[in-house]
Amino acid sequence: MLRERVRRIALAPAQENIEKIKKVVEEGNYYGAQQMYKSFGARYISSDRYSEALDILQSGACIQLENGQVTCGAELAVLFVETLVKGKFPYDDDTFDRIRKIYKKFPRISVPQHLDLADDDDMQQLSEALAAAKTRAEGCSSFLKAAIKWSIEFGAHRNGSPEIHDMLADYLSSESPELDMAKVSYHFVRGKNPKKFASSLVNFMGKCYPGEDDLAVARAVLMYLALGNLRDANVLMDEMKKQVQVREVDFPRSELMQLINYLLKTLERDALPLFNMLRQRYKSSIDREPIFNELLDEVAEKFYGVQRRNAMPGMFGDIFKMISGE
Repeated sequence: MLRERVRRIALAPAQENIEKIKKVVEEGNYYGAQQMYKSFGARYISSDRYSEALDILQSGACIQLENGQVTCGAELAVLFVETLVKGKFPYDDDTFDRIRKIYKKFPRISVPQHLDLADDDDMQQLSEALAAAKTRAEGCSSFLKAAIKWSIEFGAHRNGSPEIHDMLADYLSSESPELDMAKVSYHFVRGKNPKKFASSLVNFMGKCYPGEDDLAVARAVLMYLALGNLRDANVLMDEMKKQVQVREVDFPRSELMQLINYLLKTLERDALPLFNMLRQRYKSSIDREPIFNELLDEVAEKFYGVQRRNAMPGMFGDIFKMISGE
């Protein structure tokens, strides 16, 4: 007991140590500062001074990210979330705001365009830029995925904070060098910004391979519907149709898109026979992506109470994990 009391007294107020480490950063010693942030954070945690540990880790994450030290900043950001868990901090507006402040410090840097791929220097520049973009996307993703798990455990929506899902989807959509729309969709459908999702899909449609655009749109709509969210599925489609006109992008035209349009209208009423007829009529389009049948089974259960055959507990969550690679 005495040793614990002495240890508490020996630790200076967090702000003093924050200022001390900031000077180390200003000297350009990012590695040394990183070790100090982690060491001081751990000491405050071991003394049950979680709020001060959070102050140090948040400051460190933001300062390192501001200085382009993405790996260091992301590590401290994850430690910040782990401290929220250890200290059992509830999900609330103030704590979410702290997460958002760290998130906004993650750099957004465009990959160089119009390079001469036959030029060795340009190829080296592109290679380095893609590697840096991957590091940024992975670092931000690790931080926000941890924050989503914390939000589930400590008071947010059962699927996690919609705002954090939106932040992760937006960052992956704009910063990932190899865009995976399935992962992006996984988070957007758990968010609350279908118009932003529409913008992301339209951007993807403008640069994807032929035949990928209608699959991405159908997957997005079906993922919303599998969560029982007909409203945002309609908002998504309406907004995409508006945006393609402004951006002069072709909206996909295929049998799969016909199915999606008919399905949205069918689900507005009690029309299970028509729903089943659509599945039969457009079977070849649905079979283009095996997961579509699983999602449609879930839609049938959500809207018409049709029990899935041979359904296992937790299967629906597993379906989404398969889609997103989570």
